[in-house]
Amino acid sequence: MDQYRKSPRANFLDYDGGPYFVTVCTKEQRHYFGEIENDEMILSEIGRYLESELSLASTYSPNIDIPLFTVMPNHFHAIICIKGEYVPTQQNGDVIQLRSPNPSQKVCADSKRQVPLLSRYIASLKGAVTKFAKSLGVEFAWQGRYYDRYIRNNEEGNKIAEYIMNNVARWSAEKFN
Repeated sequence: MDQYRKSPRANFLDYDGGPYFVTVCTKEQRHYFGEIENDEMILSEIGRYLESELSLASTYSPNIDIPLFTVMPNHFHAIICIKGEYVPTQQNGDVIQLRSPNPSQKVCADSKRQVPLLSRYIASLKGAVTKFAKSLGVEFAWQGRYYDRYIRNNEEGNKIAEYIMNNVARWSAEKFN
């Protein structure tokens, strides 16, 4: 029996290099980070703390860069670039991997579990924001997992950047706000 839960990670990436589009939500979509008024995001104290932490990502690791992010009332979006040795390999137009964070997908399943830098950073960020909220006496919780997508090319990266930059303006039209 595999001792790890099924990984939600794509089996064709090692998550230790490259650009990712990441979305992290609060539990039950609660508005902990502020509110949008007149198409402007008004950050709460927790939202300002999250924004500060995202701005200082390179202090967690010099191999992390977040060139663009937005904090919304109940989630945040970010482009997170992981600088590393990993260079994705293309085969017939598809990205293929060299290693996997899930031991059951490795050549040697007994090898130590690899926790990718992206996962470690998100866990640390979520922990720091939770600790800060608790220090304020605010009941706070994150959604259990997060969404990530490897940014495969410049065209996709530009579309994601446009989405992030215009997210606040589209808030009133979104059905899950």
